[in-house]
Amino acid sequence: MTQIQTPQAVRGTQDMLGDAERRFAHVVDTFDRVRRLYAFQRVEVPVFEATAVFARSLGEATDVVSKEMYSFADRGGDSLTLRPEFTAGIARAYLTNGWQQFAPLKLAAHGPLFRYERPQKGRFRQFHQLDAEVVGAAEPAADVELLVMADQLLRELGVADGVTLQLNTLGDAETRTAWRAALVAHFEAHRDALSEDSVDRLARNPLRILDSKDPRDRPVADAAPVIDAYLTAEAGAFFDAVQAGLQAAGVAYVRNGALVRGLDYYRHTAFEFVTDRLGAQGTVLGGGRYDGLIEGLGGPHTPAVGWAAGIERLAMLIDAPAEPVLDVAVVPLGAAAEAAATGIIADLRRAGIASDMAWRGNMKRRMARAAAAGARFAVILGEDELARGEVAVKTLATGVQRAVPIAGLVEAVRGA
Repeated sequence: MTQIQTPQAVRGTQDMLGDAERRFAHVVDTFDRVRRLYAFQRVEVPVFEATAVFARSLGEATDVVSKEMYSFADRGGDSLTLRPEFTAGIARAYLTNGWQQFAPLKLAAHGPLFRYERPQKGRFRQFHQLDAEVVGAAEPAADVELLVMADQLLRELGVADGVTLQLNTLGDAETRTAWRAALVAHFEAHRDALSEDSVDRLARNPLRILDSKDPRDRPVADAAPVIDAYLTAEAGAFFDAVQAGLQAAGVAYVRNGALVRGLDYYRHTAFEFVTDRLGAQGTVLGGGRYDGLIEGLGGPHTPAVGWAAGIERLAMLIDAPAEPVLDVAVVPLGAAAEAAATGIIADLRRAGIASDMAWRGNMKRRMARAAAAGARFAVILGEDELARGEVAVKTLATGVQRAVPIAGLVEAVRGA
């Protein structure tokens, strides 16, 4: 007889149960609670989009587009891509659904994303992110609100003490153009000292040389012109307002002049919350202002700012939440009791009392399972109890047992 080979999980994906799932769920639940405090609406966008949405948003020359996207032709011959990030899909939805009428929009999303890259600690090919965006707001107050919200999220997750907010400005269009020209001239003058990757970036994405991790690039990058020398008065005032807002809200930060975003539609604020507790994968949340993105998708000029955070990375930093508390374990003894117990446990659950059925094994084993599940009470029902219209309610912490009418069980458990 031919043995059937069990399929294995696809490389770079994960299955979660127990502590891992509870950590993951706690991050998502905390995010949902915090975003409601800040009046961010939950938004859902498709898991796949037309490939052009991401190619135009992220840039054809970026590694994500050229090497990491999961793209495929559907049966109609259209090129589709599993989303590698949220922002492009949200920008597309903003345009195609006419959401401009609601601007400024404060939006929040979470869910799976897909990138084909080498799996490692905290990085998967199917991974999950939290996402927060303010679309249609040009004011620095929007940047501040997103940063304060991110800071509160990390605080409520209990990881803020090990995380540092790094902040920079990319200036306005005039600033960026002048700074970029100065950077290109500087890097061209030291071209021979740069790594092969940075020589390639010089033609495609010169700002990315500033945050290169290659030791060969650091002396040249560290000596590069700083953006402050090219800031227009308007760009300087914008960055001052962001910093003042953070100070007013009590959010600590450090300036990192090498923190950049390579694509041309990024403007003004760029930021990352980083930690040294995850090794090389130090960024747990990052974002910035992208005033030119929606225009690049064919829409009107629309200011916007947002951030994203890896759920898996945040889950690695938090303590495992406690297992869910079970209020009642129903222990039926005999076929008639099992039939009656089905109705009893349904009533308990409809009343909001967390309950489960212990129907396997002998009495001792069932009671042991009830205790192991952390139940507060065991509700025991046999033929004698059924005949009297009662159940035996045992408080597992004390061993005290009492008879309770079936009709009064919900009130008895609630009042205990």
